[in-house]
Amino acid sequence: MKSAGVGVGLIAGIAFVIWMGTGFFIVQEGQQAVITQFGKYKSTVGAGFNWRLPYPIERHELVFVTQIRSADVGRDTVIKSTGLRESAMLTEDENIVEIKFAVQYRLSDARAWLFESKNPSDAVVQAAETAVREVVGKMRMDTALAEERDQIAPRVRALMQTILDRYKVGVEVVGINLQQGGVRPPEQVQSSFDDVLKAGQERERAKNEAQAYANDVIPRAVGSASRLNEEAAAYKARIVAQAQGDSQRFASILAEYQKAPQVTRDRMYLDTMQQIYGNVTKVLVESRQGSNLLYLPLDKIMQGVASGSGALDAPAATSVPPAVSPATPAPTFSNDARARDTSRTRERESR
Repeated sequence: MKSAGVGVGLIAGIAFVIWMGTGFFIVQEGQQAVITQFGKYKSTVGAGFNWRLPYPIERHELVFVTQIRSADVGRDTVIKSTGLRESAMLTEDENIVEIKFAVQYRLSDARAWLFESKNPSDAVVQAAETAVREVVGKMRMDTALAEERDQIAPRVRALMQTILDRYKVGVEVVGINLQQGGVRPPEQVQSSFDDVLKAGQERERAKNEAQAYANDVIPRAVGSASRLNEEAAAYKARIVAQAQGDSQRFASILAEYQKAPQVTRDRMYLDTMQQIYGNVTKVLVESRQGSNLLYLPLDKIMQGVASGSGALDAPAATSVPPAVSPATPAPTFSNDARARDTSRTRERESR
């Protein structure tokens, strides 16, 4: 009996050791283990080699916390009561749009995922539907389809995260991805809305072209106006300065004329003659000793000077030719013309 008792104790000890050994478990990277004691939550352990009390005292459940999960929202199932799809949403202006998108999320709290919600996956979908209906319900149809379409996803994500945190589902929303054609009008009016979108795009294109034309024309017009203003200012300054100079010159001449009228008149006559004959290339000089005229080819002299053969030698080489000899017939004037010239000369001398 004694040996039998020892054998039973040994067997019981071995069984106890084996039973206690069943409490060892390994948690992989990216997982968390939720340990429960008689069905009640006890603790959460991370990756590594862990131990708990053997079953049925304690048990553990592995949960992937880093895995990205996805849920589709906006199915094509038709609701019999309304005749619309589940993806149909009501906008602020009482129109209907259809939205399809996918929710990407991961677990942030394994305990909350297992114990705070009966069906956490459905809770995520319901929170997404609630958030998107609230966001779309505050938008007009035109803005939801075009202008603020890109704002739907971030607004839905923020509101959805608030709802899930309020219910302690233990979920972190990673992103909201609108599917291709995710925001669209119902099929019954799809063609009409396509025409509206095309018209809006055409309007934007026309506005952009008009803005580009304005950006091209306005700077040039401003530059032309500035140039004209500067030219007008310069012309004004030149005319004013010239007028002031003429007035000052006239005043100085008047003062000198009052002092010496005859000298001033002679000086003015000589200056005027110099200005007149300064651009004349041919000069005819009347000879009072005879009826011949002296011809001075000034143009030939000036060409000889400018030819470069020598500024001092050219006039000598092309000096004024001698007066026309008496044997050479010279152009003559009538007696009346000569009398008029003589009277004019005497009148100038008397002045």
